[in-house]
Amino acid sequence: MHLALKRTTLLGLVALFISMYLLPVTAQDGGNPTMPTPAVLATSTPIPRPQPAAVLSQNGTTLEVYFTSLAQGNTGLLHVTGANIAGAKSSFLDNLVDFFPMPDDGFYGLVSVSMEQTARNYNLDVLVWYEDGTRQTISTKVDVTIGTFIKQVVTLAPDKAYLADPEIERNEFAKLEAIFSTFTPERLWDSSGFQLPIPGGELTSPFGAFRNFNGTMDTRHTGWDIKATLGQPVMASASGTVAYTGLMDIRGNIVVVNHGMGVFSTYNHFSQTHVTRGQSISAGQVLGVVGNTGRTSGPHFHWEIIVNGNFVDSIQFLQMWKP
Repeated sequence: MHLALKRTTLLGLVALFISMYLLPVTAQDGGNPTMPTPAVLATSTPIPRPQPAAVLSQNGTTLEVYFTSLAQGNTGLLHVTGANIAGAKSSFLDNLVDFFPMPDDGFYGLVSVSMEQTARNYNLDVLVWYEDGTRQTISTKVDVTIGTFIKQVVTLAPDKAYLADPEIERNEFAKLEAIFSTFTPERLWDSSGFQLPIPGGELTSPFGAFRNFNGTMDTRHTGWDIKATLGQPVMASASGTVAYTGLMDIRGNIVVVNHGMGVFSTYNHFSQTHVTRGQSISAGQVLGVVGNTGRTSGPHFHWEIIVNGNFVDSIQFLQMWKP
């Protein structure tokens, strides 16, 4: 079955409009014109469960696909139901990902696409195994489409110009990759789901932007920025366990939260952190306060979501319905 693009999101239209311009900024993550917060994030109303975009049935087992295609940097949801299923996992883009069970509602799995994945058609295989030891594979195709990413020119202050160094960035990504490689085979977020870490906050620099620092280094923006003031509290997007706290060259004082099933969130540039590694936290718990540490020339807040090792669009992830 071929999954084709059926609609363009409001966020995509906004990004497409802005992409016509090369936006100058004076800090790593701040200084852009404010982008509107999607309405779905400005309300506490739960996201309604949608109808699946595609349904495949095979030998008494059903696979529901909750996306029509996946743009670069996006996340999708899969759902498997049937009698006597013991477990399931997906194979997509050379990544094997376990599904998690939901009481009386089968098994769910998340698939993600990096912001740099080549846009074309890919195989998606879902392996299902049963209590009697038998197994089967349900296969389909997924279109990965081009994301709508803007371009930015970034000028760092002289005292932080040394941070426009590819080696520093590579080392930091390697450290983060080691943190994200831990897979917790259970869902740690609760029924309240995910929320903005600064409720009602205004979005500024968008995810995936192509950035040039001081005319010498090209990179990508791995998260969203939310307009904030020095000392403003920042809350956990969802419940989970603190996987890391510490100081990094680019992200400054950082908190990483493990939400289980391959999902992590990061909170960056803090002046103070209020949690410790290994601590269990609840959605909305204060993790720290906005600061000016790391690769930035002014107080602001940089927020990331990681799914299956990929930095993904955290706003698109919040807009998804999740069990």
